[in-house]
Amino acid sequence: MNTIKLNTQFFLVKFPILFPIIYALVLYNFPQFETELIIITILFLAETHFGATWPFLLDRVNYEFIKSNRISLISVPLIIAFLSILGFFLVKEFFLLIFFAANMYHVTRQSFGIGKLYCQDEKEKKYQEVLIYITNFIFFIIGILRFYFPVINETNIFNVNLAIIGLLLFFFIWYWVKFSFTENFLIFVTGCIIFYPICFVNNPVHAIIMGVTMHYTQYIYFTYNVSKLRNENQTNSSKSFFSIKLNNYLAIIILYSVIMSILSLFGKYDDEFLKNLILIPIIGQMLHFYLDSQLWKFSEKHNRTNTLTYLKKIVL
Repeated sequence: MNTIKLNTQFFLVKFPILFPIIYALVLYNFPQFETELIIITILFLAETHFGATWPFLLDRVNYEFIKSNRISLISVPLIIAFLSILGFFLVKEFFLLIFFAANMYHVTRQSFGIGKLYCQDEKEKKYQEVLIYITNFIFFIIGILRFYFPVINETNIFNVNLAIIGLLLFFFIWYWVKFSFTENFLIFVTGCIIFYPICFVNNPVHAIIMGVTMHYTQYIYFTYNVSKLRNENQTNSSKSFFSIKLNNYLAIIILYSVIMSILSLFGKYDDEFLKNLILIPIIGQMLHFYLDSQLWKFSEKHNRTNTLTYLKKIVL
C-alpha cells in the first residue's frame, strides 16, 4: 500500500479522525449541549456498534458453529452476564474497573487487527502491534490515575500531556522514517491516539467515547459489509422465520441502539431502580467484548471461511 485512496473506507476505517474532531469541536464550543452530544453519539455510533454483534453472531452461517461450541458461545456468555450482575451490585467500583479494562483491551485488539488486514510487511505488523499495545496500556494507567485514584490532577496534567505527546511523536517519526508515509502509517496513528482523550477530558464518559468513535465506525463498516456478502453468497433460498428477522442487519442494530440508549439515560435518575437499569446495556457491552473475541478469532476454520474470506474482499 503506497498511495492514499480518499474513499469511504479511508474515512470510516483507515483514518476516521473526523469523528473525534467533530465530537471535540461540539464539546468545547457548545458545552451547554454536552448531554445531547453524549446521547447522540451513544445512539448513532456506540450502541449500534454493540448491537451489530447480534446479527453478526446469529447469522445462519453460524448456526452449526454455535451448536458445536455451546460452552464458549452460550454457557460462557450466560456466566459473564451473571457475574456482571453480581459485580455491579456487590463490588461496583471494582466491576467498573474491570469493565474499563475490558473495553480498552477490546478496542486495542481491533486496532491492531485492522492494521494486520492492510499491512503486508511482517516487521511493520510487529511494530504496529507492540507500540499500539504499549501506547494504550499507558493510557489505561493514566485513566486509572485520573478517574479512579486521582493522582493525576489539574496541576500535573499538563506535564503528562507533554510527555505523552513527545512519546507519540517519537513513535510516529520513527515509523515514518522506517516504513514511509502510507495508509498503514495513518492506520497505526489511529490505533495509537484512540484513547488520547483520557489525557485531557474531565468527564470519563468522553474518555471512553470521543476517540473510540473511530472504533465504532470501523466495526460497523466491517460487520455490515461482511453480513452483506454473506447474504449475497447464500445459495439456500429456504429461510426460517428467525433467520429472516436476523438478516435485517440495520433494523436489528437500530432497535438495539434505541432500547439500550434509553436504558443508559436512566443512569441519571435518582430513583434507585431506574438508575440500576444501566446495568442492562453494560451487560450487553461485556457480552460484545467477549463474543467478538470468539467471532473474529481466525485460528478457527469456521471464522476464516465465513468472515476472513469476506474481509479480504472488502479490504481495498
